Amino acid sequence: MNIKLIVCATAIVWLTGCANTTVTRTDPTYAQAAANMFVATNHEAVDKLVGGFNLAAAGDNPVLVATIVNVNDMRRSAPLGRTLSEQYASHLVNAGFNVKELKLRGDVFVKEQTGELLLSREIKDIAQSHHANYVLVGTYSVAASVTYVSLKFVRTQDSRIMRGYDYALPNDKDVNRLLQTTPNQ
Repeated sequence: MNIKLIVCATAIVWLTGCANTTVTRTDPTYAQAAANMFVATNHEAVDKLVGGFNLAAAGDNPVLVATIVNVNDMRRSAPLGRTLSEQYASHLVNAGFNVKELKLRGDVFVKEQTGELLLSREIKDIAQSHHANYVLVGTYSVAASVTYVSLKFVRTQDSRIMRGYDYALPNDKDVNRLLQTTPNQ
C-alpha cells in the first residue's frame, strides 16, 4: 500500500510540474523582420515579370495593379492577394513605372475587404478612363504546402499578355494567416 501511495504522489507531483510549464512567446526582432523572405520573394517576382521589358513602351501612361485574386473565385481575394498587390505596385514604382493608385479613385469597383478587382470585361473600360497602357493582374492558388502565384502583365489595348511569371510561396504561419478570409466575403 505504501508503494501505491508513493507512486500516486510521484505522479501527481510530476503532472503538476508539467502543467505549470509556461510557454514564452518570442516575437521577431526588427532584424529578423527585415530579413523575412516574403517581401524579397515578391519583389523578385516583379523583377522577373518586367525584366527586359521596354519601359519606354509603357510611356508616361500609368500602369494599373489589380488585386491578386483566388483562382477558384475571381471575385474574391484574401489579405494575401491585397498584400501582394501592394508590394507589386511599390516595387513597380521603384523600377520606374508610372503606377496609378486606384484606391484614391471612386470610379473603380472596390469591394470592401477585397480590393481593386479588375475583371477582364472591365479592364478596357477602367484602363481607358485612367489612360493606362498596361495592367498587372494575377491569381493565387492554395495547395497543401505552397501557394502558387501567377502574374501577368497585360496590354490593355488588346488584352494581350506581354509578360508572365509564376512562383510559389511556402504556406508558413504568415502566409496561412494572410490566406484567412472573413466569412461574409
